Amino acid sequence: MKPTAPATTPTTPAFRHPHRVVYADCTLGNHIYYARYLQLLEAARGEYFRSLGRTFADWQEAGYLFPVIEVQLRYKSPARYDELLQIEVFPIRADGIRLTFGYRVLGPDGTLKVEGETYHVCTNLHEKPRRLPAELKQVPGH
Repeated sequence: MKPTAPATTPTTPAFRHPHRVVYADCTLGNHIYYARYLQLLEAARGEYFRSLGRTFADWQEAGYLFPVIEVQLRYKSPARYDELLQIEVFPIRADGIRLTFGYRVLGPDGTLKVEGETYHVCTNLHEKPRRLPAELKQVPGH
């Protein structure tokens, strides 16, 4: 049975991260290999955090980690070599120990390529659950 997830649409302006599709991203069929999207989302999420003023390394130094506990992706249209993609990142949930991000990968003409979510928990450096820091609960959209 196919999992059903809500369509991912930002409720506030999304952070946008550009990515030019390189040859190494692609299969012989000239489309991005499906698992490669996880790396693209990771890069965009890292830049989103940087835009908020702190990198993942900064959070780690402060004793916070945000491991991914679940991912849902829906593939809509193939992205191809040399396309300039826009990866949108936006918070969906930030409360307690939970942090959820939505994503939309758009082609140069705005075509939706992939949409999805990553679900995270906040932990300390010893993998024990920890409440989200107050500044992350106040990210745009919350």
